[in-house]
Amino acid sequence: DQYELPKCSFSFHSSFVMALSGILTEAEIAAGLQSCQAADSFDYKTFFVKVGLNSKSKDQLAKVFEILDQDKSGFIEEEELKHFLQNFSASARVLTDTETKVFLAAGDSDGDGKIGVEGKTAFIKQ
Repeated sequence: DQYELPKCSFSFHSSFVMALSGILTEAEIAAGLQSCQAADSFDYKTFFVKVGLNSKSKDQLAKVFEILDQDKSGFIEEEELKHFLQNFSASARVLTDTETKVFLAAGDSDGDGKIGVEGKTAFIKQ
């Protein structure tokens, strides 16, 4: 059973930015997106450093996780990761299949094909 995530809309992007206003700055988000504009250039470690996620508290990372978990399943699945950058800017590109699989493998601590909040916060801090 495949499902399709809703496409990012301006209102979703605005609410995401509003929710992140106390966590990330616009400059941090812009730096992160600038670092991976070309296809197959996304490196999660570089992105996390550029946007400052690697220096955030566990509570702040849990809040970011909740925002990224678009279907509110308690996990970030492959399809949500593919659209990861669009959470930061509606005009950002989708991740390639290769980028998505590498990203998922890095955060999937138990091999179930999805990232739970504990796995997410742990691999951001790597």
